[in-house]
Amino acid sequence: MKVLTQREEHVMLAIWALKDEAYLVAIKKYLSNILGKNWTLGAIHTPLRRLEQLGYLESYLGEVTAVRDGRAKRIYRITKSGLEVLTAYKKITEALWSDFPRFNFR
Repeated sequence: MKVLTQREEHVMLAIWALKDEAYLVAIKKYLSNILGKNWTLGAIHTPLRRLEQLGYLESYLGEVTAVRDGRAKRIYRITKSGLEVLTAYKKITEALWSDFPRFNFR
């Protein structure tokens, strides 16, 4: 399993949540809203390309729309290997956080 950056993990989780609406601008809006900071398109596009190269994502062109002046949206979706890596990361995170309640911060 290749190591993901936190940004790549966030992008993949956004794609999972957005399902068939997971295109660049929607991913940007979703992450900006959830994380409370404005993401640039470049900050999302770079991980999208890397994740696609790793085989964790695939993309296709959606329908052409008049709203976008006849341009199609590139829709992203998680592949089987992408879902496997996300599942592994979730297990790792849960294992790391499992001892957290034992800390006493008083």
